[in-house]
Amino acid sequence: MERPRPYRLITRLDPPGSAPSPPYRRFVAREVAREAAGESYGDRTVLLTLPLPGTDPALFLHEAEAARRFPAPWTLPVTEVVEAVEVADGAGGPAFAGPYVPALPLPVALAVHGGPLPEETVRVIGAALAETLAALHAQGVTHAGVAPAAVLLTADGPRLTCFGAGRATERVDREAQAPERATGGLPRPPGDVYGLGAVLAYAATGHTVPERSELPSALRATVTTCLTRDPADRPAAAALLSALAPPTPHATVLGSAASLLTPGWLPPRVVAALARQSASLLAADLPVVPGTGAGASTAGAPVPGAAVPGAAGQGAPVPGAAGQGAPVPGPSAPGPAGAAPLAAPSSATPATPATPVPPVGPAGPVAGHPYGGAPTSPASPGN
Repeated sequence: MERPRPYRLITRLDPPGSAPSPPYRRFVAREVAREAAGESYGDRTVLLTLPLPGTDPALFLHEAEAARRFPAPWTLPVTEVVEAVEVADGAGGPAFAGPYVPALPLPVALAVHGGPLPEETVRVIGAALAETLAALHAQGVTHAGVAPAAVLLTADGPRLTCFGAGRATERVDREAQAPERATGGLPRPPGDVYGLGAVLAYAATGHTVPERSELPSALRATVTTCLTRDPADRPAAAALLSALAPPTPHATVLGSAASLLTPGWLPPRVVAALARQSASLLAADLPVVPGTGAGASTAGAPVPGAAVPGAAGQGAPVPGAAGQGAPVPGPSAPGPAGAAPLAAPSSATPATPATPVPPVGPAGPVAGHPYGGAPTSPASPGN
């Protein structure tokens, strides 16, 4: 077997002990340059995902390979599956890597914002997940990992991760798991829709099992139908796209979540967090344009909202936001590159700017979070 692929962990994507907790360990990492068997590789910044202790490595690798085979819009593609990696403490094990995209896990975004997200943001999250699930379900594939911690927020739209987590590990968010799964049923598309409802409930209220009255009135019926106990009574993912469109005087048929992306879809404090982390990693001498693996875009435009010195086309500053002067994400990148209507889901990999994002709130870093400032030492793999 080939020797383990070496990586330097830069920082954790998820705070230790975060709730809802992710089913995997996710890191921003740099592949250590090396030549082996006549092939040169390394010196890439990636989002590296490792299993939690106790996860069956064979199942983990199986789901990682499946994620690579079934592309869908609004996901972070898996570009490399590695049977063994070597990280800072010498630990080995399976992992998969994808393009490094600056992103906040949804629970961190709520902490940064200081509470539930605005209705506009919730609608964009829901529409993106509905579009992604509809594309997967049309291929006969169940995601089996939809939960709040599986959703990442980036400057140009949400991204759904953790494909197959419900099949690969028992360490999943039980509150986002459909009732039929909790009693031993196999993952099915209606279970994904239940998970989508749990994500919307969490984004809109701060927890996955709210009282009906806590939900925003305009989204109450949609979220409630997703969380119906009987899977036969839940809507299909494709039908949710129109339900999540903003109310208008005329009926709206929403073909893609990209049509909902406006410069203000992310709250200002989240935009400021994007900019602060961009600056901290630039200060750590990470490259602005990472290699992202075979098949992935290497477009090097800085993230809208990232404080990249000398970057062209930055937007207007956010008045009054933490980290004032962070540009607002512009409308020039409304979603994944090549995102297509449901009838022809896109397999294109979104352009992936290379600066990461921190969970930094209005008064500074979120307490206890490892990347409120410039990283000074390798991250610990931890649990």
